[in-house]
Amino acid sequence: MTRLAAIALLCGLASAQTPAGEWKSLFDGKSLGQWKPTPFPRQKGVKVENGVLLLPAGAPLTGVTWQGEFPKSDYELRFEAARTLGGDFFASVTLPAGGNYATWVLGGWGGDIVGISSIDGWDAADNETRSYVNFETGRWYAFRIRVTGDSIQAWIDDRRVVNVPIAGRAISLRPGDINLSTPLGFASYNTTGGIRNIEYRPLSSK
Repeated sequence: MTRLAAIALLCGLASAQTPAGEWKSLFDGKSLGQWKPTPFPRQKGVKVENGVLLLPAGAPLTGVTWQGEFPKSDYELRFEAARTLGGDFFASVTLPAGGNYATWVLGGWGGDIVGISSIDGWDAADNETRSYVNFETGRWYAFRIRVTGDSIQAWIDDRRVVNVPIAGRAISLRPGDINLSTPLGFASYNTTGGIRNIEYRPLSSK
């Protein structure tokens, strides 16, 4: 390999890596803080109990929406969540992506579908991000999602379950009340979920 080729290879590897900032907490485990109940019709009251943000089963949706600052792109969000009652999504998160918003569905469509809604008009049940996870009731899972201008990647317990390019694609939300979760919000559907240790960090876009 020539010296110029080696330099080009090293530059390419450097540009492929995205430096990350420090993790910043979005939930202190004591109060809702800047999380506010999402105005879903007939939603149950959210509360904080034993360090956990609880989303009681609503009719059908219950959720919280972040009122503070949050990046529009180039960030990672991580949290832990558990389904404690019910059989549908328990901690789906709506967040900025691709110049719009998307939802990382966690346990939808009967309880086991995971994926991004929506990409090019196709929701998580029908696009290439769909996977299946048998979420155990009462078990805590670690979730992490990385959003850049080029892609969305996501992990459950360090296993990558989403790796999808989004540059030049239409990113949107499913029709309905989930748009009340923007710009950042968690929601459950006819299911009780608990969420804790919510943190994010910015990524350098350079």
